[in-house]
Amino acid sequence: MKFENDLVLRAARGEDIERYPVWLMRQAGRILPEYRAVRGELSGFKELVETPERAAEVTIQPVDLLGVDAAIIFSDILVVPEAMGLEYQMIEKKGPWFEKTIRSMDELIYAQTDFDIEDRLGYVTEAISITNKALNGRVPLIGFAGAPWTIFCYMTEGQGSKTFSESRKLLYTNPTLAHELLNRITEVTIKYLKAQIKAGAHMVQVFDSWAGILGKEQYAEFGLKYMDRIAAAITEVPVTIFAKGAYNSVSEIAAMSCNTVGVDWNMQVDEIRKSVGESITLQGNLDPCVLYSSHSEVERLTKNMLDSFKSKRHIVNLGHGVYPDMDPEKVKTFIKTVKNYEINY
Repeated sequence: MKFENDLVLRAARGEDIERYPVWLMRQAGRILPEYRAVRGELSGFKELVETPERAAEVTIQPVDLLGVDAAIIFSDILVVPEAMGLEYQMIEKKGPWFEKTIRSMDELIYAQTDFDIEDRLGYVTEAISITNKALNGRVPLIGFAGAPWTIFCYMTEGQGSKTFSESRKLLYTNPTLAHELLNRITEVTIKYLKAQIKAGAHMVQVFDSWAGILGKEQYAEFGLKYMDRIAAAITEVPVTIFAKGAYNSVSEIAAMSCNTVGVDWNMQVDEIRKSVGESITLQGNLDPCVLYSSHSEVERLTKNMLDSFKSKRHIVNLGHGVYPDMDPEKVKTFIKTVKNYEINY
């Protein structure tokens, strides 16, 4: 497929770019009044995710309104555990809630793998198809899924948590159960990402939001092992791995079969670059809270970040998702600064 703007794909593959591409995690929605208008017509977040035409509509909004270099399909990482048999609710101002959890072998009945992805997650692939037709090659479309460890946390904890102590406890008290559940999540995630690619996703990102709550050895055993399987299985399009807080594991992540490693705002880009070498693309990593600053300060701090890259192999993003109460005009200043920045090496 030919694109009017394929910067993000070229950067991911290590090809020559005339400027850095830029997009934002959680760009589809949250800060945009236009998104809130669409969501206000529906019963809530889940209905929006599960209505392909409306999900496609809000996926495209940031391309039109913010000028980003890629779209990312509007969905949620928790569609995977729900498809496996563990239904969730999204409670306003509280986040996800699972009535049932998996903390014993008997409860593995809520972690099914033998089902048709299109049958249970076809609303996501349909949204991808609709989005691509509407974009008509303007920019690439990114698909995504949660990493097995992060999905495991929600399936065992049943909700968000500062510590995920129930999830971490299982790693000590029943590692056999933990590995079985992680294996099942991995199997479904690979099929799900391949379905997104078949539907038209031009690259995919795997989000490990809770990578940072494990120590290095535990993360190698219960996180990286399964993410590596996913990265190795996805050969059709560029793959980005974003493991928030996994500072001590960046070299191991870069050694996987991925094109891009996401970097959160607590990581120093120049140090990470030395650690991973020149053959991997980095993505990130402005502190999202910079966007609460004045326009001039947003511009200054964005330029400081760009000056730290020292390589063309970079996709510009925040170090995590954009926050709902941020001013879209500050986001535009961030994006404009990136687009106007001249690469000097």
